[in-house]
Amino acid sequence: MTAKKVLLTGIALTAFAGTAQAADEVNIYSYRQEFLIKPLLEAFTQETGIKANVIFSKKGLLERLEHEGANSPADVILTSDIGPLHDAVERDLVAPIDSDVVDSNVPSHYRSKEDKWVGLTARSRIIYASKDRVEPGEVQTYEDLADPKWKGRICTRSGKHSYNLSLIGSMIEHHGAEEAEQWLSAVKDNLARRPQGNDRAQVKAVKEGQCDLALGNSYYYGKMLTNEKQPEQVEWAKSVNLIFPNQDGRGAHMSISGAALAKHAPHKDAAIKLIEFLTSEQAQRMYAEVNYEFPVRPGIEWSDLLKEHMSDFKADEVNLGDVVKHRAEASRMVDQVGFDN
Repeated sequence: MTAKKVLLTGIALTAFAGTAQAADEVNIYSYRQEFLIKPLLEAFTQETGIKANVIFSKKGLLERLEHEGANSPADVILTSDIGPLHDAVERDLVAPIDSDVVDSNVPSHYRSKEDKWVGLTARSRIIYASKDRVEPGEVQTYEDLADPKWKGRICTRSGKHSYNLSLIGSMIEHHGAEEAEQWLSAVKDNLARRPQGNDRAQVKAVKEGQCDLALGNSYYYGKMLTNEKQPEQVEWAKSVNLIFPNQDGRGAHMSISGAALAKHAPHKDAAIKLIEFLTSEQAQRMYAEVNYEFPVRPGIEWSDLLKEHMSDFKADEVNLGDVVKHRAEASRMVDQVGFDN
């Protein structure tokens, strides 16, 4: 974080502290980007009359919560991945979300068993396959990625990235640690290059012939296909088929963006109203349109792009709390097999 960003964040926090006792306000620490959250918060304020104050940051918000302790002005934590939600629970920074509305709106596998967090949007960790060099049906499961036939043909970002740690955690949950490590080692042997870049960079590598298969989150397909500022990304997207793995078994691995109630929330009632709103039909539709993610609430219509390019698929319904608890072990495995080397 630059010095300027630190200064601006400090100013924002001072403003939070000045309004901390207003009953008709809610203070939010958000890892999610402003363009995603701002329209939702404006709709929330219009519906409830509750003003939403928000700080946006890519990192450091949990550390700030720890530092602030019981004096923290934060009411709600919004994250772009399940990892920070798990970390917030481990650091004892959150309180249970006691809401029948949330429990009714969001399936149990997208909620903490102890009500310590709730998913707001879902995405799948899918396989992007070259249209030119991979036949339909040639790869169908995550387990298939360990097949020696793919030696030198797979690209992915770092194994230590939260998205991949989540996938490895799901392999541990479903297969046990020993088998999951054997799988990860075999996938490592099949890599076309050292793990590098982000998810979009892997699809670019497929387009350029550096590899034939790549791991990536599903919503990046929509981001690439509609990228008018960088039209080359449209061509990357058009070069691949999307594979939602394990459709004949447990289903494709899912992860979430989510929300948690801050442990010392000064506006607890307003905070719960906000979380309830974010699981409402209106908010879930807005989420689906803006970032090409899947609503966590059943029955919400997908965006037109998702309906056109991603047919209905079977999602893994293992509780994500049972997956995320393996993050530390997954990280150790990445080191053990030398995945990023």
